[in-house]
Amino acid sequence: MTRLFRNACVPESGDATHLVDFLVEDGHFVWFRAAGDTGSQGVREVDLEGRLVLPGVVDAHVHFDDPGYTWRETFATGTLAAAAGGVTCVADMPCTSLPPVVSHDAFQEKLLAVARKAHVDFLFWGGMCANIMERGPDWRQDLAGIKLAGVGAIKCYLHSGMDSFRSVSREQLRELALACRELDLPLGVHAEDHGFVTRREAELRQAGRDDADAFVDSRPAEAEVRAVETVIQVARESGARLHVVHLGSGEALGLIEQAVREGVAVSAETCPHYLEFTRADFALLGSKLKTAPPVKDETDRQRLWRGVRGGGIAFLATDHAAGEWPREKETGSFWTDYGGIPGVELLLPWAYTRGVAEGRLTLERLVELLCAAPARFLGVDDRKGALSPGHDADFVVLEVEDWTVRAEDLHNLNRYTPLEGCRLAAFVSQTWLRGEPVWDATGGHVTAGAGHGRLVRRGRTPRG
Repeated sequence: MTRLFRNACVPESGDATHLVDFLVEDGHFVWFRAAGDTGSQGVREVDLEGRLVLPGVVDAHVHFDDPGYTWRETFATGTLAAAAGGVTCVADMPCTSLPPVVSHDAFQEKLLAVARKAHVDFLFWGGMCANIMERGPDWRQDLAGIKLAGVGAIKCYLHSGMDSFRSVSREQLRELALACRELDLPLGVHAEDHGFVTRREAELRQAGRDDADAFVDSRPAEAEVRAVETVIQVARESGARLHVVHLGSGEALGLIEQAVREGVAVSAETCPHYLEFTRADFALLGSKLKTAPPVKDETDRQRLWRGVRGGGIAFLATDHAAGEWPREKETGSFWTDYGGIPGVELLLPWAYTRGVAEGRLTLERLVELLCAAPARFLGVDDRKGALSPGHDADFVVLEVEDWTVRAEDLHNLNRYTPLEGCRLAAFVSQTWLRGEPVWDATGGHVTAGAGHGRLVRRGRTPRG
């Protein structure tokens, strides 16, 4: 379908915006022109009435648990929440589905299970773990197979609590990094030091500690600092592109920024919860805020914000990972409560509020953090993450108006959030995917069915 969109307020440089008309044809942007400069095209017109229009958000880090853990989330509910939040493309992690995405066959099995459920476009992360690497050298063929399948990146853990996806040693990380370099794939690392966390948790449990502070004390900033030092060393030795997922430590961010200045190919993302909350909030909110790594001190929060503003943080992602509410989040022990929170639906409204509305970020930087940079990282920036001719016509209409977060109004499967009761300054009124509407806040409903979303593969796509 061809549509002419009129009177869209789109970002320029800094906080500047301008009104444009734009044409969408066959799911792609064709052109952008100053509003009113074009006569009727004889096509269907949509008047956006001067509302703010941003590129569709790319959330490069979600756990939608499908197949295998669908009492926590499904691809249908996760991508529905994404659509409602203006997220038009998600990258799903390899470790929280069964089987984990560690081979070409596992990739295809997962694709078969979830493709018919997707409301928005999606990529898969591939993964590698000690379970596979300890079997022998065939893991390299598995890695090549998931590269061929089109994964956006590879994920591993330096500290994992999953028997199905065990953490890698330093030497295994180095071998994996060398293999990723050969395949030209970025390697994402959950960066907490395994030995440090294991010892500290054992000490605290033996002391009879079972409280929020004990959990944070078991995984303090030092655990991230040690792991990030390992990541930087391996990146330096291997020449591979290493990426620290969900960074929570300000000191660790400083190490990454210094390494980048020295020419090391290392980067990091952080998440809204590390920028919004501290361990004091964790003590009040309990396991609604339990994640790994945990939120830390006010100095960490402020340091991460400086990295978000200044470029040390490459992009924002949610690490959306809902547990079954309330069963898995209220087990009676902070040690056994599920570690993970939903977030995909609130990413854009929260980032606009705390970033643009409160003066921490320019509109231009917001688009970089939520759209352009994650699309580049995943190797899909020729299609996603920009309002640009030739790109997929993915865009969000943002209504700048206050509203209050209520978990019951969200759209993922398990509806709880540490942002309950938070006032935000904007909400998503419309989401468009490849030129078709997939969300309309009027009445709060999807406008395209499950299965409308498509698999997106890393790599350049020729234009026919």
